Amino acid sequence: MPTTPLYQFPHLHAAVVEPGEPGRWRWRARGMLSELRDLLASESPVAADGWLAARGAGMIRERNALLARVAALGPQLLGDAPLDDLRDRMGRLLVDVEHHLQRRRDLAWDEVELELGGSE
Repeated sequence: MPTTPLYQFPHLHAAVVEPGEPGRWRWRARGMLSELRDLLASESPVAADGWLAARGAGMIRERNALLARVAALGPQLLGDAPLDDLRDRMGRLLVDVEHHLQRRRDLAWDEVELELGGSE
C-alpha cells in the first residue's frame, strides 16, 4: 500500500497546472501518468475477509477504473487533443487518485481496528 499521498509529490501537480510549451507539457504529463499507473498497479488487495471484504473488492474495482482512465488518457496526450481539456482531465484524475488512496488508507485503518477489537 502506498504510504505517501500524491500531494507530497509536487512534480505531479506541476505537470498538470504549470503552463509551458505544449509539446513539453504533454511529455511531462505522460511521465506523470506513468508514475500514477505504477503507483496504482503496485497496490495489493486490502481486507480480503470479514466485514471489510466488500469494501476491499470495491477498492479493487475503483483502482481498475482509474487504471483504465490512465490508459485511455495516455495516447491522447501524444495526439492533438486541446491542452485545456487535457489539463482538466489530468487534474480530475489526480484528485480522484488522491481520494482513492485516502479511502484505501481508511480501509487499512478500519482493518487494523477490527483486528485490535475496535474503539470500545
